[in-house]
Amino acid sequence: MSPEVLAHAFELFFQADRTLDRAKGGLGIGLALVRQLVQLHGGVIEATSAGRERGSRFTVRLPLSRPAPARRAAAAGGDVHAARSRIVIVEDNRDAREMLRELLALAGHEVYEAEDGPSAIKLIAATEPDVALVDVGLPGCDGYEVARQVRSAPDRRRVFLVAITGYAQPEDKAEAFAAGFDMHVVKPVDHHHLHAAIAAAERRNDDSTTAR
Repeated sequence: MSPEVLAHAFELFFQADRTLDRAKGGLGIGLALVRQLVQLHGGVIEATSAGRERGSRFTVRLPLSRPAPARRAAAAGGDVHAARSRIVIVEDNRDAREMLRELLALAGHEVYEAEDGPSAIKLIAATEPDVALVDVGLPGCDGYEVARQVRSAPDRRRVFLVAITGYAQPEDKAEAFAAGFDMHVVKPVDHHHLHAAIAAAERRNDDSTTAR
């Protein structure tokens, strides 16, 4: 890899220039996912290369031993609370959907998937999730219609809806909120966005429980 490619190798959706003999390629998700998985284990990953077409070396460094947060809290005599959420991912791109699923499952969440609008509406009704991550551009019906359908059912209004989109203009956010979304997240989605959405859903649910 060239120095220019090395500088961006772990960025989500980044791809080096394709040559004519590489008619098929990925989406630039693999290395970004690897880095996030390594970071979740408290480690770091580095890439080195002597140059283009001269091979690459990837080095992963992980802590030799580190107790899990729950075990540390228990050892300290604290109150152990590991919040786990039921989450629905609605995304028609398989690679993007699998990346989100792996990140959420690794954190211990219960994850369900749908790849189009109509199946998403049925899945949300059947699973009653805490959070639904909904891509706006979906086959069948778009994410806005999914949100409107979910909000129209009284028993599903508690679902924390997150709009996933490549558009970040003020009018895009306004349209998402008008449809019933609670949060607007711009692609590419990283683990920080995911944790923020889940934490916001947990806070709202805790507030609702306290109010009752």
